[in-house]
This record gives sequence, C-alpha cells and structure tokens, in this order.
Amino acid sequence: MKKVLVIEDDKDISDLLEIHLHDLGYKVSKAYDGKVGLTTALNDKFDFIVLDIMLPSLDGFEICKEIRKQDEYTPILMLTSKSEEFDKVLGLEFGADDYLTKPFAIREFIARVKAIMRRVEAGKKSGDETKDIKFGELLIETTLRKVTLAGNRIELTPKEFDLIFLFASHPGRTYTREQLLNTIWGYQFNGYEHTVNSHINRLRSKIEKDISNPKYILTTWGVGYRFVDEEELAK
Repeated sequence: MKKVLVIEDDKDISDLLEIHLHDLGYKVSKAYDGKVGLTTALNDKFDFIVLDIMLPSLDGFEICKEIRKQDEYTPILMLTSKSEEFDKVLGLEFGADDYLTKPFAIREFIARVKAIMRRVEAGKKSGDETKDIKFGELLIETTLRKVTLAGNRIELTPKEFDLIFLFASHPGRTYTREQLLNTIWGYQFNGYEHTVNSHINRLRSKIEKDISNPKYILTTWGVGYRFVDEEELAK
C-alpha cells in the first residue's frame, strides 16, 4: 500500500483529505506542525506528500526546500489559501510538483493526485525501457535518474532531470517555453513560462562549463530551447 503524508494544520481539511486518500487506497500519516511534518517526511519513506504553505513553526516553502535536499523524487502537492502568482512560482522553484489553491473541490484534489501519480508511474516505465544517453562528457543514466559530467555526478532536482532527459531524448528538436511547461509541469501552469527560464538557467549552471556559450542546452532565438545534436556537438 502506498503511503501519503499530509502536512496541514487545519484538522478539518486534513481529515477530509485522509478520507478520500484512503478511498484511493493510500495509507495516510498526518502532521499539523511544520517542524513535525518535516521530521516525519525525512525520517520515513512516502510515495506522495500533501503540503500546506501556511503552517505553525515552519512554512511549506522551507519544508519543500529541505525535503528536496534529501529526496529528489517524492511528489509534492502544495496547498495554500493564497492565490498570488508569487506563491505559485515559489512552490515550483522549491521543487513542488503541483499546486492547489484553497478553497478547492475535492474532485479537483483527487484528479491532481491521480495525475501526479500517473506521471510518476509513466516515468518509471519509460525509464525502464529507455537506454542511457551519452553526449560528449555528459551521461544520463535513465533508470537511476542520474547525470554525470566527465565522470562527476551532477545533483539535479526532479524537474531539472525531467528537462534534460526530455531534451536529450530528442536532440536538435526545439521546444517552446509553453511546450516545456505543459510537458514537464502540466497544463495547469499555463502562463508561467518564466519558470522554465529559471530552471534552464540553473540546469545550464550545473552542466555547462561556460554558461554564456552553452554546449548542450542551446537557445533557438525567438522560439525556445533545444538540445545539441551530434552534428553540432562534433563542430
């Protein structure tokens, strides 16, 4: 049975989510305090985390950031009563997989959970069926979700790995920011293309020797981004 951690200080909401997650077949643990929630998340293994932003003792952004330092893969769905774009972008930047604004319909919550878990399972299946990818000194070990450059491991967030895997699987193909946003983050983040830019910049800072003259992730001016193809790499 898959395990879900709900970090939410509103006990009514927490209990409601627990009921519906149980109906989906999940075993649910709950925490009502930020520090307790973080400790629980780091000391146990969960398949999914529901994380409120406004929490006693430690907010959801800090919790998400700390979780991602040790756990790159567990999906995180952030909840908040705020609807400002700033909060939504911050959640994405800290490594959340999705974002839901209160008040929300329970059907929408269930749909988001199912969608995230489908993406996780699809990623596992595609990873099992896809060979490792090598371009120059860059090696992407798909099943391990591991990237090395000249033999040195590059620590990537889940979204950074998803981006580089998508690019390297289709060398030479240009993706618009909107296409990348829809593919990696999902349709509900339409309008947040600048999030793609920041992730591309961070990814380049980790794998490129010269960010001003990138070797692997190239810009197609006026359109978007592409991964170097073998002909360009050989130049």
